[in-house]
Amino acid sequence: MPQVESAAASEGPPLPPQDAWVVEFRSLLPRWESLRDSSKVIIPISISRVNQFDAARLDVEMSAMLKEQLLKVFSLVKPGLLFQYEPELDAFLEFLIWRFSIWVDKPTPGNALMNLRYRDERAAPITGKEVRTGLEGSGLSVSQKIFYCISFVGGQYIWSRLQSFSAFRRWGDSEQRPLARHAWGLVQNAEVLYRAASFFNLFLFLYGGRYKTIVERILKARLVYGSPNMNRAVSFEYMNRQLVWNEFSEMLLLLLPLLNSSSVKKFLLPFSEDKSAGSSGDEADCPICRSSPSIPFIALPCQHRKSQSVKKNDVYSI
Repeated sequence: MPQVESAAASEGPPLPPQDAWVVEFRSLLPRWESLRDSSKVIIPISISRVNQFDAARLDVEMSAMLKEQLLKVFSLVKPGLLFQYEPELDAFLEFLIWRFSIWVDKPTPGNALMNLRYRDERAAPITGKEVRTGLEGSGLSVSQKIFYCISFVGGQYIWSRLQSFSAFRRWGDSEQRPLARHAWGLVQNAEVLYRAASFFNLFLFLYGGRYKTIVERILKARLVYGSPNMNRAVSFEYMNRQLVWNEFSEMLLLLLPLLNSSSVKKFLLPFSEDKSAGSSGDEADCPICRSSPSIPFIALPCQHRKSQSVKKNDVYSI
């Protein structure tokens, strides 16, 4: 009997191969990775639109301040000399700001005050272990930086020079050659097209909060917060107060000339009278010598000079 049991045990189901679990793991690995990726939650980030607009405004103010200081340096030079080279001066200042900010992976002065920086949205991680706040991501690439300089700095310079040259040559006059009129029409159409595209981009920016300019949208250069725990460094509280006071003063300067001064005086006269000193003395008396003032006059027809005391009721007629 023991021999029969041992024989039956040896004839049981065969054991699986030793690498069976490896084969099963490899077959289930793609399915498990797909389930893991589908369960990841993309961290939504929302960058304040006001901060982005304020940063752009501060950059413009910074460029204007640099331009003002540079003009003061050449204030004793021939008048009107720098006016001829104003586009070159603006392009030079914009190039300096770009060279010492974006080219060296640093934010512009306005972006630094608003706690913003440029990020390459194409290479920004969406999910994974490296994502913690949603603000992770590398800065702009070399090609993006160069194209940003060409489009922003060079584009503005070329456009301003083209407009001044076309206005000086009077391309829009009907007496010019057909080629000049055709070039003027192309310039006007390009300006209208650019303004329409900027207006449409503004709607997209207000809706999604990304890419406030067309150049940023083409380059996929998005402004994100440099530090998630840092607020913007500029407070507009005092500026708002100054704006409110300026508007109030302008309103007063507009309304005061329209008011009737005599009616206002009659309305305020009862409130300005001193009723506590009613019986202490006559209101027509001089407050210094306490005597009744007199008004000289010439009698007719004798032409004699006389004086008459002023009565209380006569003070208001004067």
